[in-house]
Amino acid sequence: MTDRPTDLSSLPSYRAPRRSLFSARKFALMASVVAGLGVAVYGFSPSQGPGNIFSSPAHAQVNNEVRKVEKPIGFADIVERVKPSVISVKVNINEKVSKDDSAGKDDDSPFQPGSPMERFFRRFGGPDGLPPGLRGGPRGGRGAVTGQGSGFFISADGYAVTNNHVVDGADKVEVTTDDGKTYTAKVIGTDPRTDVALIKVEGGSNFPFAKLSDGKPRIGDWVLAVGNPFGLGGTVTAGIVSASGRDIGNGPYDDFIQIDAPVNKGNSGGPAFDTSGEVMGVNTAIYSPSGGSVGIAFSIPASTVKSVIAQLKDKGSVSRGWIGVQIQPVTSDIADSLGMKKAEGALVAEPQANGPAAKAGIESGDVITAVNGESVKDARELARTIGGLAPGNAVKLNVLHKGEDKVINLTLGQLPNTLEAKADTDNNDKGGGVTRGTDVPKLGLTVAPANSVAGAGKDGVVVTEVDPKSAAAERGFKEGDVILEVAGKSVTNAGDIREAINAARTDNKNSVLMRVKSGGSSRFVALPLAKG
Repeated sequence: MTDRPTDLSSLPSYRAPRRSLFSARKFALMASVVAGLGVAVYGFSPSQGPGNIFSSPAHAQVNNEVRKVEKPIGFADIVERVKPSVISVKVNINEKVSKDDSAGKDDDSPFQPGSPMERFFRRFGGPDGLPPGLRGGPRGGRGAVTGQGSGFFISADGYAVTNNHVVDGADKVEVTTDDGKTYTAKVIGTDPRTDVALIKVEGGSNFPFAKLSDGKPRIGDWVLAVGNPFGLGGTVTAGIVSASGRDIGNGPYDDFIQIDAPVNKGNSGGPAFDTSGEVMGVNTAIYSPSGGSVGIAFSIPASTVKSVIAQLKDKGSVSRGWIGVQIQPVTSDIADSLGMKKAEGALVAEPQANGPAAKAGIESGDVITAVNGESVKDARELARTIGGLAPGNAVKLNVLHKGEDKVINLTLGQLPNTLEAKADTDNNDKGGGVTRGTDVPKLGLTVAPANSVAGAGKDGVVVTEVDPKSAAAERGFKEGDVILEVAGKSVTNAGDIREAINAARTDNKNSVLMRVKSGGSSRFVALPLAKG
């Protein structure tokens, strides 16, 4: 049986409703909302019936203006201007079969196992762990791997920008322009630390190109992403700038713009345009549990791209300033321990031997608060600031040293391509001679002098036991860690730690700062002090 609408007027009991002032007013109110959308609206009067409220010339003019405003503002004019500068990038990588390859190795990943980019795409990439711009053959297969990404011209003579992870290790690079022409390109230089690459397209001298923005995007600004998602060249999506200064765990120079314009695999290396038609960033990664866009993408800021490609074009590589320190953030607990009013700056965990900082007199426990008069918000900002300066430059550092402000001048060294891992032979072998040690009340730690524990070295005290319910366990202490200093003083036994804790309590400190050596590196940990 099919239900049909019923004509109420045909029923014997039907009575036509009386018109009421209330119902007329209700309709008028609803109509006024529609009028804001530019639809012709009629007002009702109980005595006069419907009348055209736009019947007069003045009303007609207002209506025309409303109609003009209501027209959606599109991006067609901007896209028409900038889209020809965007290219699709295709690469071929011939895999080399090594005798050392293990059967369990993931052949699809273009990154070294354990590298920052490999870890990032394992966490945020698609189901196969590949970055947004690359895709290969069947898992476990050997032979050629093809990758598809995006890029854009930055000069009429064929220089173009893309991502390092798109062209890294490529034996052949081809680009396809917006008009469908295909050209061969060569890689001029790459910078894995920022994931920027510069390529040069051969066979043309009058390419349409885009301009890198000089400004800094604001959160909420419109953004247009143009690229080659899933091999579908010339795709345009729109969104806004969602956030800035994002750290995605790729390295100390992370400073990504987060956008919500849909970006998918193949958009890597493509531009993110602002409404002036300038490139605000280069799309490099997405957060995607499913492998597709979920509205969270990351772009390299134009300011970073400009500084990197200038060096790549000049010498094919990037040189960065280096002061030679291992740094960590200043937490609120650490700030309290050091007597600082704000948790800002970068805490020096350990200066590297013979590095510029060590030679200039910077010590463990110092806090670098400014570079050349510009305040340093945190450890990442210090790394980006120093890395953005050229080796050989003289810099002035403001440093908090044992509660006093100092100014230290030094000359920047050059950041090594690969930092040497510190051999920590004294501390790598903790087995065989671990003793019970002495409890440190209210910290949840049991310690023993380092020189009494086989393989622990000569300095400090070794943590032999950690109460799993203690604040020390919450802050990452584990068996085998070596406590070198407490409240800025060297310790050799549990008594030294107790003495430093009592002194901190006397000074009304809420926490005590410890320098801890774990593995091959050291760090500062602020442990809260129990009352009483």
